[in-house]
Amino acid sequence: MNLHEYQGKSLLKKYDVPVAEGILVEDPSLARAAAEELEQRTGLKIWAVKAQIHAGGRGKGGGVKIAHSLEEVEQFAHQIIGMQLVTPQTGPEGKKVRKVLVEQGIYYPGPAEPKEFYFSILLNRASLRNMILYSPRGGMNIEEVAEETPDQIFTEEIDPRVGILPFQCRHIAFNLGLNGQAYRNMVKFVPKIYQAYIESDATLLEINPLFKTSDDKILVVDTKMVIDNNALFRHPDIEAMRDIHEEDPMEVEAGQHNLSYVKLNGNVGCMVNGAGLAMATMDIIKLSGGEPANFLDVGGSANAKRVEEAFRIILKDPNVKAILVNIFGGIVRCDRVATGIVDAYKNIGEIDLPIIVRLQGTNAEEAKEIIDHSGLKVHSAILLKEAADLIRTVLKE
Repeated sequence: MNLHEYQGKSLLKKYDVPVAEGILVEDPSLARAAAEELEQRTGLKIWAVKAQIHAGGRGKGGGVKIAHSLEEVEQFAHQIIGMQLVTPQTGPEGKKVRKVLVEQGIYYPGPAEPKEFYFSILLNRASLRNMILYSPRGGMNIEEVAEETPDQIFTEEIDPRVGILPFQCRHIAFNLGLNGQAYRNMVKFVPKIYQAYIESDATLLEINPLFKTSDDKILVVDTKMVIDNNALFRHPDIEAMRDIHEEDPMEVEAGQHNLSYVKLNGNVGCMVNGAGLAMATMDIIKLSGGEPANFLDVGGSANAKRVEEAFRIILKDPNVKAILVNIFGGIVRCDRVATGIVDAYKNIGEIDLPIIVRLQGTNAEEAKEIIDHSGLKVHSAILLKEAADLIRTVLKE
């Protein structure tokens, strides 16, 4: 589950991680008051107004503005809230901005030079260890840094049985070129942020930039956190942060019916039981000249109602030109799936799209009989190759 920047920062503050002070604003008319409150807290008369969406590159799309007066704060809040923000990560359709974070300025006079760093924690699946990926070149895409200056990318791998060790914290501070009080602050910062990552069951914690102020403080200025969905039962407080406005509406609807659904950009809808079979089915579609329009797993205990709901969701995608149902009846009974297909036809109404059905396993013969006697325009297949040939045929029609 993705968190907004302001949500990630509120979570980090519970672990005593220093973050830039900010106030969430959903009504642009309240932005000025938020800026005034931050001025009283920090004594600074510079603010950032930052769109809150689940995507990076907000500044490139005009979703982050630096204000030097209270009037500018209010003006920028009115501009950003309600806009359809397009960034390199949203796609051309963009995302609607419903709230902004009014945040303290981070550049102010001081004895030292301020610096921006990149810092992230994630799982290295190859080594089965957590990895801290960091760079003294922050504030830009890490992919660009890796391509242009690979020597500026550093990593620390952490044995989860031991946790992060003091020498690794010192190593990070040294590689970032810090000394004096900034060095000591970074050494204190690293174990706190790692604890936040572990105890929140995050799969990604990215900070860009991680900032050293002109008085040598270390601050989280922007953060992206992704929480493991399978661990949310342990974190009802984090689960309550879910923002369904940022998710695909069809994926939200599928979740309400206990369907595992991920929307893709293809033209052949898939309905399968089991993740492995779903991946194989998607491969078959591509080999047949089509592109999968979705990943949809109805699960091992699928009944007729769930199959009907799966059909409804697939049919909402205007890009779908054909549907492939590929079910192996191990736990699930094929006749139940067949009944669901027939019920979907009756309840949804006339379905103009060609449907290819391959049912194998428990009660497969009964299922075929249900389909054959339904009078529906359904193409039956027994072998995967037959299903592939039918996909190729119907896409040409």
